[in-house]
Formats: sequence, C-alpha cells, structure tokens
Amino acid sequence: MSRSYVNPRDGALHPLDVPRWRGDDGGPLLLTPGSGLGRDDIERGERSLWRYRAALAGAIARPISMGEGCTPLIERGGVTFKCEWFSPTGSFKDRGASVMLSHLRGLGVGAVLEDSSGNGGSAIAGYGAAGGLRVKVLAPASTSPAKIAQVRAYGAEVQLVEGPREASQTEAIRQSEQTFYASHNWQPFFLEGTKTLAYELWEDFGFKAPDVVIVPVGAGSLLLGLHFGFRELLGAGQIARLPRLIAAQPLNCSPVAASFAAGLDVPVAREVRPTVAEGTAIKAPLRLKEMIAALRESGGEAVAATEAEIVAALRKLAEQGLFVEPTSASAAAAFDKLSAAGRVGPRERVVMVLSGSGLKAASRFAELLGG
Repeated sequence: MSRSYVNPRDGALHPLDVPRWRGDDGGPLLLTPGSGLGRDDIERGERSLWRYRAALAGAIARPISMGEGCTPLIERGGVTFKCEWFSPTGSFKDRGASVMLSHLRGLGVGAVLEDSSGNGGSAIAGYGAAGGLRVKVLAPASTSPAKIAQVRAYGAEVQLVEGPREASQTEAIRQSEQTFYASHNWQPFFLEGTKTLAYELWEDFGFKAPDVVIVPVGAGSLLLGLHFGFRELLGAGQIARLPRLIAAQPLNCSPVAASFAAGLDVPVAREVRPTVAEGTAIKAPLRLKEMIAALRESGGEAVAATEAEIVAALRKLAEQGLFVEPTSASAAAAFDKLSAAGRVGPRERVVMVLSGSGLKAASRFAELLGG
C-alpha cells in the first residue's frame, strides 16, 4: 500500500520522497496508516527494530542502526517492565531516530537540526554520528549537564537557549531555513520508529497484545507510536483488541491529563511548574488532539502524579534494581495510583515502559534520593 504524509487538519497528502517536517499550513503532519504485518513478515535474523521493516513507510535501503529495539522485559510483582534504557543512547528515542534519519539520509539530507531537553538530542546526535550526518542540537540552558555532555560527545554542535523549553523549538524553526529541521516532535517518521515498540511487545507476548501499557508522556511520540502500531496490528487481524494506553504525566506539567479529565481535545488551563520529570515538561504538545484520541480509542486514560509520588516511585524502582531517570518514574507513579483506585485488575497483563536510563540524570538522582 502506497503511503504519504497527511495533514490531519485538512487531509492534504504529500509524497514521501520530498523531505518535509510540516504541512503547507505550518502545522504538524502524520503518515497515512500502514497495513501492518503478520508474524511471517518479521525478519527474524535481524536483532533490531528493523526486523519489522515490512511495516515501515518509505523505501529505506541502508538503515542507520546500532541494534536499537529488542529491549528486555523484566517481571516484578505482576508488572512487566519494558526496559527501553537498554537502547544504544539510553532511551526509547533511538527507535525514532534510527527510522527518521535513515529515511532522510536516503533522500540526500546530510545535515539536520534538532531541539531537545535531552534524550531526543542524544538520540539524533548519536544516530547522526553513526550515519555520517552533521547534527546541531538546540537545548534549554537548564537541561541536565550529563545529557548535554552526551550530545557533545557524539560530535554534534550544541546551542543552549535561555528560557522555557519552547524557546529552543522557536529558535530551531527560525534556523530551519538553512538546515533541515529533523525534530523528533514534528517529523512524522520519528513516530514510524516509535511504533515498532507496539510490534515488539506483540512479539514479546507471544503475538498477543498486553492488556495495559503505561508510558511517560510529554510530546507524545511514545504514546502515539504505540497507538499507531497496535492499530495497524488490529487492522491486520493480528490482535483482537487494542491495549489500554495510559499516559503518565507529572502534575506540574500535565496538559494531556488536564484536557482528558475535562473531556476535551483542546488545551485546558492548568498551572505549569518545574518538575523532576524534565523529559515530559512539554506544556503545549503539538499533537494533543491525536493523543486524546489515542487514549479514548484504546479505552485508556491520563494520570497526573505529584512530585512526591514520582520521587517515591523512583526510589521504589531503584530498590528493585531498576535505575531509571525521573521521567520514567512517572509511569510507575501512575501505576501505583491506578492500582490503589482499582483501575488496573490483578489479572491484567500490564506493561510499564521505562523510557530512559538513570545514568542520564545521576546528579539529579543523588539530589532526590541522597547519596
């Protein structure tokens, strides 16, 4: 099935062989849905997300791959943890970076811009280095030093931008007239990469969907990728139903939870304050409407956790041997709240996605938990 970029606001289609990061109206694009794949279409000799190549858009002849995907599952107390911090640069964003940059390089793009508060920048910088692309990352001046050090280690140029997270995006868009803006928040091929997590969980669970998947949510690339992937599997007749998707956010920056609670898919006023879960500190996500639709279609919900609840969950995970960054702990905090309220059944197969390594925020970890 031929696929295209699609503008979700007016249905306009654009070919994939021309590099794009936004629609003619200036808004974000998506990709038209894929047809999915069956278990016989999996390239079993490939130990990376590229084993699901048949489900990916575009004709990518030479993937930029460092073994991303195929991350471990760990069972603890009736919950399955999907350990995305085992990814090459330390977070789930390697999935999106691998697919997006592979597609762009195949079209002749040799240099890219990215704006990021940390993990996205690390992923784009790392995969840019692996694929021979020049990378410039614009990041908030408040970003964890360890994350900036990682970006620089890959050889990427870094520009620190004063002000809120949105200021980095604004500056990147301004500079996009000179260099292609390969934003993990804007460019839809990034979502094509994150959707492979849905295919991987399907394979992990014996070609069945889990009942519940809990994910940290900021800009929503992980939530939307999971929704697109499971929806394709449903359409292909490979699963009987969609898993319930749960969006975990810090209460201090929870636009998705605020809109979902109000029964709306437009922004709802809610005070924004600093949060330890810096990876999800996106106060105005581009794809809010699509995220609310994903939660509703899957029968899921959004859960906002306080800073104290996130820190408690972080400590609990560490005591189980799981050293993750505070952003990941928001998913654990959401699970605790759902369990206490009886909204997750004891016999349900629950997956909690641990999105990034604690090594990325080790100094912050020490501040929060001591030591």
